[in-house]
Amino acid sequence: MDQIMNKMGSYWIGKRASKELDSVGDDINSLGSSIEGGTKWLVNKIKGKMQTPLPDLLKQYDLPAGIFPRDATNYEFNEETKKLTVFIPSICEVGYRDKSILRFSTTVTGYLEKGKFVDIEGIKTKFMLWLKVTTIASEGAKLHFTVGMRKTRDRAAYEVLRDGITVDKF
Repeated sequence: MDQIMNKMGSYWIGKRASKELDSVGDDINSLGSSIEGGTKWLVNKIKGKMQTPLPDLLKQYDLPAGIFPRDATNYEFNEETKKLTVFIPSICEVGYRDKSILRFSTTVTGYLEKGKFVDIEGIKTKFMLWLKVTTIASEGAKLHFTVGMRKTRDRAAYEVLRDGITVDKF
């Protein structure tokens, strides 16, 4: 009798555990579809969906890998609208080999097109004053920054990932 009860108990516990695990999986799926921001990245990582590293995504769109600071690793990219949102741990400046400086907010948004990052919010460059960068366009060995006017720079200076230096304000 004890053996029968043990087998029935094990069977019942196994069925119940299976239902609970299925329920947890459904909860994670619904959570992933309802969360915005950097948390969605975490849910996708838990579910086993790995996203392309940011430098590789930029290369796919014919942009240099080192536009963003090295610690800008979390991002969201909507394949349909091509909207890119990059999360940076703190406001920072990055100096490049051509002596140019870009300043980044903690969130940078824009739209990726082949060879372009347009409608940018969250990047400034020093051109006598700090000016808002609205477009970054790649054309051969050149990189064009639009800051009310077009400033052309050498693309090679932006191919290497660089560390950002934390600053107080954007």
